[in-house]
Amino acid sequence: MASSGEDISNDDDDMHPAAAGVHLLGFSDEILLHILSHVPSTDLILNVRRTCRKLAALCLDKSLIHTVLLQKDYQASEDKVRQLVKEIGREIQQLSMAGCYWLPGSTVEHVARCRSLVKVNLSGCHLTSLRLSKMLSALQHLRSLAIDVSPGFDASQLSSECKATLSRVRELKQTLFTPSYGVVPCCTSLEKLLLYFEILDRTREGAILSGQLMVGQSNVPHYQNLRVFYARLAPGYINQEVVRLYLAVLSDRTPQNLHAFLISVPGSFAESGATKNLLDSMARNVALDALQLPKSWLNGSSLLQHMKFNNPFYFSFSRCTLSGGHLIQQVINGGKDLRSLASLNLSGCVHCLSPDSLLRKAEDDIDSSILETLVASCCNLRHLNLSAAHHHSSEGLGRHLCQLLARLRHLRSLSLPVCSVADSAPRADRAPAQPAMHAVPRGFGKKVRVGVQSCPSPFSGQAGPQPSSVFWSLLKNLPFLEHLELIGSNFSSAMPRNEPAIRNSLPPCSRAQSVGDSEVAAIGQLAFLRHLTLAQLPSVLTGSGLVSIGLQCQQLRSLSLANLGMMGKVVYMPALSDMLKHCKRLRDLRLEQPYFSANAQFFQALSQCPSLQRLCLVSRSGTLQPDAVLAFMARCLHVVMCHLFTGESLATCKSLQQSLLRSFQAERPALNVVIFPLLHEGLTDVIRDVPLVHLDEITLFKSRVAEEPPNLWW
Repeated sequence: MASSGEDISNDDDDMHPAAAGVHLLGFSDEILLHILSHVPSTDLILNVRRTCRKLAALCLDKSLIHTVLLQKDYQASEDKVRQLVKEIGREIQQLSMAGCYWLPGSTVEHVARCRSLVKVNLSGCHLTSLRLSKMLSALQHLRSLAIDVSPGFDASQLSSECKATLSRVRELKQTLFTPSYGVVPCCTSLEKLLLYFEILDRTREGAILSGQLMVGQSNVPHYQNLRVFYARLAPGYINQEVVRLYLAVLSDRTPQNLHAFLISVPGSFAESGATKNLLDSMARNVALDALQLPKSWLNGSSLLQHMKFNNPFYFSFSRCTLSGGHLIQQVINGGKDLRSLASLNLSGCVHCLSPDSLLRKAEDDIDSSILETLVASCCNLRHLNLSAAHHHSSEGLGRHLCQLLARLRHLRSLSLPVCSVADSAPRADRAPAQPAMHAVPRGFGKKVRVGVQSCPSPFSGQAGPQPSSVFWSLLKNLPFLEHLELIGSNFSSAMPRNEPAIRNSLPPCSRAQSVGDSEVAAIGQLAFLRHLTLAQLPSVLTGSGLVSIGLQCQQLRSLSLANLGMMGKVVYMPALSDMLKHCKRLRDLRLEQPYFSANAQFFQALSQCPSLQRLCLVSRSGTLQPDAVLAFMARCLHVVMCHLFTGESLATCKSLQQSLLRSFQAERPALNVVIFPLLHEGLTDVIRDVPLVHLDEITLFKSRVAEEPPNLWW
């Protein structure tokens, strides 16, 4: 039983019996069921259940098999999934196979045996129209469905039994990879509709796509019962063209029960006559609880002051030119009680903390009274995003942004620009912060690569967290924070979506020069931290703060580091190596740094992260050692995603990618390897083949705090 105990404790809760000699089975059934709830379903049914009679009975408890989650169970092979469905399929009522891209359609089709299903999530799974029809025809109790609509989808191939099932579906999440209405016209009882538009402007052959391909398809979505409408668009004109066709029906008749209307669009999205009619109708007829609109629909508009809100729980005004004055007057209504608001996204709202957007420069100090009103009104906020803006605090006792945010004791996720956590503006009577360029001797300007000792030990004279700093105090007052992002105001990733890699980036904000190792070390106070992003911190000299995080943040699951310290030198490698030794639960690592050398030293340190599953490295002019990568993959048996975008040649990248697939694909069914030159013109075509679950969660850099309403999908 010792080995079973080790298997059972492989996630969030380690088992430590209260006294020596206490056997695992001596625990009560309630405790054992809680422990077993953290075991992947495939292991639970196919392995743990076979160990003894007591566990065999417990493993079939309804609380464990009522809901089966296979997403990110990367060891769930075809045979395991088929056997799982065969043994408990009739008992499953909720099944998520989201992101199981490695399972063929013939295996996904076995879901039809789970005839009691009420909810099923098949996003990211391979399904043809015929297979989908056959499967849904057998699921008469289905009420919630998530699917992909890929090229070749044909709604005319759906049987009458399938359409009958769809007519009873109340929640639909549909990811579109081709211009189509998908199954929306068949869902006549829809209450929640989530649409993800991932259509590329061109086919692989170079043909330009058009929304006109949808002409002739059934175009009468049934929105009369709709309560939630959400649309997220990837970059590209085709996605905007297609979403307009979905919105056209809404503009004719707005559902009376609509309480959440959210459209997330990168860049500009011109308002049309139909959308104006829709917004006017919403302002007259509905009271919303959640709102997100394209920035061009809000900028310069008086729309917000006409909108009615009931008990709002989510607002996103990302990238809007909303001034602090308008925020207070039109959204918070001069200090109205908004205790119901749980999530607020003001990312890229450069003027949202100043009274007027016309006269203010981006680098001017914020008006702390606006933030104070916001904090007082929205005292129960759990998720707050203020990134992608310059929020500079002026001198004044208790008026610093960090001091005001410290009052939001319910915060669980927070995204801030780096310059906003600086103590204050430099003063004549204060010694200036040492600029990052003095961290390491520049020599003759030669680029320094990782692995070459260019300075004394970076741990001599480590800077610890300063109790007097406002950032240290902020984190002390938010001990339960789980997700933290510190992102430079001018940071842009070298690898954007559907475009060539960015070669140049804007310099960091001058205020960010005073944010360095001691502020990074302060993050070590967050014992419950699970997700951390640090980007564009130019004054990180040695990275000593990273070691504090590794030692004290034992719950850390995902780590994203980008452009720390000097752009031409990687001086924090020894500290990063030391940090990784302590990250026993780290699953995802994204590292973006020019001139990074992914050598044996780096991969040896990374090998000490036993839970690591996904790795993404983005490095302009960076290098890698193929032998070190192969050795790392052989040691880290759970790694299923390896994306390396460096300055290596195409031949080197292809050779290494083929070697990795040849060596590990058979034993790791979910293995996804992409190794490619970052600045190669073919990068866009390579990216389009990456499974969306990886592309969206780790490969592409973005702020994820308050990106979507909480609990948008089950």
